[in-house]
Amino acid sequence: MYPAIRMYATGYCPYCVRAEQLLKRKGVTDIEKIRIDQDPVRRDEMIGLTGRRTVPQIFIGDLHVGGCDDLYELDRQGKLDPLLQPPAR
Repeated sequence: MYPAIRMYATGYCPYCVRAEQLLKRKGVTDIEKIRIDQDPVRRDEMIGLTGRRTVPQIFIGDLHVGGCDDLYELDRQGKLDPLLQPPAR
């Protein structure tokens, strides 16, 4: 079981698509997508949580990992796979 993945996104965002593709290649099947273009309250929530205004903004569990470039950088550094492992019991 993967940790919960939450992604703040908009309807058409190529960076959101790229981030989702990477996560799916890693085996993630459930991503909670929050459409900030349809819900200004959630947009404000995203800005409050991250200090950023761009999408995607991605959380793995409670950890804010950043945007698409940040996610790919974590993968390049070999740090993404450990974040996607089930929590230790």
